Amino acid sequence: MDYRSELESGRDAFGHLIKVWHERNGWSQRVLPALAERLELGRVHNSQLSNLRNRKLASPGPELFVALGRINQLLAEEAVAQGPAGGLAEQLADQPELLSALQASALPLLTDDGTALGPAQLFEIFVGLRALPAGFDLRIQAAEAAGLSAALAELFTAGRPWRLCRELVMVAYPVEKRQRRERFAEVMAGQRDFNAEELDAELNDLRLTLAALGATQEEELSADQFLELLRQKARLLVQPGSGAEETDLAEAIRRQLQAG
Repeated sequence: MDYRSELESGRDAFGHLIKVWHERNGWSQRVLPALAERLELGRVHNSQLSNLRNRKLASPGPELFVALGRINQLLAEEAVAQGPAGGLAEQLADQPELLSALQASALPLLTDDGTALGPAQLFEIFVGLRALPAGFDLRIQAAEAAGLSAALAELFTAGRPWRLCRELVMVAYPVEKRQRRERFAEVMAGQRDFNAEELDAELNDLRLTLAALGATQEEELSADQFLELLRQKARLLVQPGSGAEETDLAEAIRRQLQAG
């Protein structure tokens, strides 16, 4: 790969990373700029994030990577499952909207070994010198999102009517954010499909949902293995599966997994 192709690939990967980071946390584009300003970590503009997400910002300044990397490291150090803790919570005490957004979700960007991506690592991704962490390098195509959504609904219900499975599946779905839960329920009911970016962002939680239903062990499937399972099922899916006669949802799903 020549250097121009490497740079183009890096810009594409970085835009994907920023999109998925926002999607997984349910953040608006105001969150990161507001954090950077309030914590005095540098300047990040809404327009920069928008252009990064759309692969239109070819040469961002170093301050952008410094700000995003420091924010990410701070979230990894001080945020907990229930939201920001310690000094970070105190610094944001007079910013209720920002604090509320982080209390809802503050997932950092982590490398494959679990360390937070800092300014240097983010820059390396942008210029194509570092691959995306495995959990982010999924790259679902827009054209396959609808078929994967159908396969997902078929898998989680084992082909049964959604009304018979809703309670079990919604309890298993680990996400607490209302907007995401409503969107997930609509996909399960066949009322809409995930788009590619939404599905990319959902994959790890969907994998955990499958485990919570008792159909697999959490360590059996990684996010990318789960995606490949959905792709296989989408290729085979022609009609809703039989299995409504099964009394155990987990067993019915396990049978579908074995059949796939």
